[in-house]
Amino acid sequence: MLPILFCSAIALAIILERFWTLRRKAIVPAGLGDEVRQWARSRALDPGHLEALRANSPLGELLAAALTVRNRPREVIKERIEDTGRHVVHRLERFLNTLGTIALVSPLLGLLGTVFGLIRMFLAVMVSGVGDPMKMAGGIGEALVCTAAGLCVAIPAYAFHRYFRGRVQDLVVEMERQVFLLTDELTVAGESTAAAPVAAPRVAARPAAAKA
Repeated sequence: MLPILFCSAIALAIILERFWTLRRKAIVPAGLGDEVRQWARSRALDPGHLEALRANSPLGELLAAALTVRNRPREVIKERIEDTGRHVVHRLERFLNTLGTIALVSPLLGLLGTVFGLIRMFLAVMVSGVGDPMKMAGGIGEALVCTAAGLCVAIPAYAFHRYFRGRVQDLVVEMERQVFLLTDELTVAGESTAAAPVAAPRVAARPAAAKA
């Protein structure tokens, strides 16, 4: 029972920590994507903006990664986002493997405790005989308590493990959408910036032609 109780305490701590950490407003703040795209349009970007954005949230970290290489080709921007995204997703899935392990191990611990209890009970029967059948039934009931305790820990742990996995996937999809919108904005801005110098020589060439 002691390992089962230890697992239950760890599972409860992980569940409470994940509920607090995976809040939508902490991962994907409302309006952050629109605000950052407005920054990109107005060129109101400096290192201070990027550092504040990076520390704001996981979404802000992804957007800041894209803005850091905003003057590079689209392929470079996507590569930087993917590299940063792997670290962000890893942090979002923190402790979920431990929770899944607890969900898997707890029933086995309960079964192991039941087997040990039954072994002790039958060894006692071999030494002193069957004796009172009520005592034997009580010993079996006590041994089965371990199995019940293991299942009581495993079922909620497994349910919350699946729930948090789905929640992380939903948040990742939303972050991908915001990053794609920013990438499109940076690509359009980069194309307009690259096209601007093409028209400049034509304007400058007119006075020279007039003198000739």
